[in-house]
Amino acid sequence: MVDLKSQYLDIKKEIDASIQEVIGNSTFINGPQVASFKNNLAQYLNVQHVIPCANGTDALQIALMALNLAPGDEVITVDFTFAATVEVIKLLQLTPVLVDVEADTFNLSFAALKKAITPKTKAIVPVHLFGQCAHMEAILDIAKQYNLYVIEDTAQALGATYTFIDGTVKKAGTMGTIGTTSFFPSKNLGCYGDGGAIFTNDDALAHALKGITNHGMYQKYYYDVVGVNSRLDSIQAAILDIKLPYLDSYNKARQSAAQFYNNAFKGCKHILTPVTSEFSTHVFHQYTLRITNGKRDKLHAYLKENNIPNAIYYPVALHSQKAYKTENVIEENFTNTNTLIEQVISLPMHTALETAQLELITKMILNYK
Repeated sequence: MVDLKSQYLDIKKEIDASIQEVIGNSTFINGPQVASFKNNLAQYLNVQHVIPCANGTDALQIALMALNLAPGDEVITVDFTFAATVEVIKLLQLTPVLVDVEADTFNLSFAALKKAITPKTKAIVPVHLFGQCAHMEAILDIAKQYNLYVIEDTAQALGATYTFIDGTVKKAGTMGTIGTTSFFPSKNLGCYGDGGAIFTNDDALAHALKGITNHGMYQKYYYDVVGVNSRLDSIQAAILDIKLPYLDSYNKARQSAAQFYNNAFKGCKHILTPVTSEFSTHVFHQYTLRITNGKRDKLHAYLKENNIPNAIYYPVALHSQKAYKTENVIEENFTNTNTLIEQVISLPMHTALETAQLELITKMILNYK
């Protein structure tokens, strides 16, 4: 599904030198590489503050902690996503309110969002799923109307851009109250271990976020707030700082591979290719098809038998998971999610896909009966 070794070999000298510099200086925690990457990422995103942390799940949890929400406060997010988005809400004793997604973009349904808001609602967590932004202008408008925080989960869409009606263009993760991301190795910008980051343009929130990531300390051994231990180590920061200038070219390579797939499957009766919304670019963290003839699982098995990597993201809706089930669920509220979990299948997507590989993958699918 992901060829990380080929990507590494292309920049091996730079990566190896950056790692050796950290080892040579022995600045493994909070070294100069962390400060350099933080500043360079802030410049790339055009955001005032970047707070590195240990992973994308921590980024979401720390973002919510900084908002001083109370147990029982409701946080609206999508039903069709990786569990981390909901996991942190539950861990903080907040109430996750799961809503449906759009059938075409797989992102937060604005109609479902509007219906889910109650007097207890305090925040919205839109997930920019598979590589494109949710409809942020509409989300921000309703958040302003109801005085709600917006925490963007940008783990799969770093580098994507969103265009507002007035022509303003912003990067994913920089539009809401707080943005979060993951640098898990398979992400569009991935390190060689775990890593994450939090973004904001709010000075007071940035101060709170920095303290929370560091045990609640602003001065050593003086604890102003309850915090956690969540640091991006210097070796991971050094790797990310080398890879950051390549991010746009990496995303273009993914877009090129996606276009090959789109052309190959054009006109296929039972295959729906990914839809890119009119207001967002798509950086294709995943390339996800919908198989509409009921044969997704058989296709999944067929490809596996023929050594063609593929995956199902996601096979079970969060509202049906044992950990997140709630009483009185109305299945009609999750029509699109329930359809998608029966139809979606993701194909190999990375920066080193060659034409011969793409031809083989698409040929195998087109020949499947």
